[in-house]
Amino acid sequence: MEFEDVLNNRRSIRLFQKKIVERDKLFKIINAATLAPSAGNLQSWHFVIIEDESIKSEIISAAMQQDWLRNAKILVVCAKTDNTVRFYGDRGLNLYCIQDTAAAIENILLEATNLGLGSCWVGAYDDKAVSRILKLPDNIKPVAIIAIGYSQGSQIMPNRYSIESVVSHDEYGKRIIDEGFDLAPLIKPETKKLNKGGMFDKLLRKWRRNPE
Repeated sequence: MEFEDVLNNRRSIRLFQKKIVERDKLFKIINAATLAPSAGNLQSWHFVIIEDESIKSEIISAAMQQDWLRNAKILVVCAKTDNTVRFYGDRGLNLYCIQDTAAAIENILLEATNLGLGSCWVGAYDDKAVSRILKLPDNIKPVAIIAIGYSQGSQIMPNRYSIESVVSHDEYGKRIIDEGFDLAPLIKPETKKLNKGGMFDKLLRKWRRNPE
């Protein structure tokens, strides 16, 4: 699959077939994760594959009972903090570990798409419960639960903010559209929907009409 196709086709999938994800594909995905950049090249990540159904049930309970995870292969991405803390102190613990694992996670999502699989990045879970279930040592912290599987049906491309609404030039608020940048080739019809009258604006207007 061409790289731009991978970027455009990636979706957060929550409806999976009961088809088992082949292990060779799973390890290709993990290999892609390990190719991500990391602070000081410390590669401060660790990956836990969940295949045992009883452990999966416990993880689902720890993840706010998100039962849609049941048909997916579950991969828990963790930050291995000891080396990062030794080299970078609190900044390593609170920032670099998260940045490193986030870069690895994006590679996971993109490679899953490249292999014809769906995926979803899950951040809603009880950290302490997941650590207990997986018997993680103190220097290993869960950062994300990734669901990977064969998508059931197709997903519509969600609206995205346009480039001109999320980029400033030289300083915040200095709009690139006012600086002579030609964005016409990059603007897609679906990206315009969130600029004005998007979902957030609609919710805000509704709240203003009916404040609690």
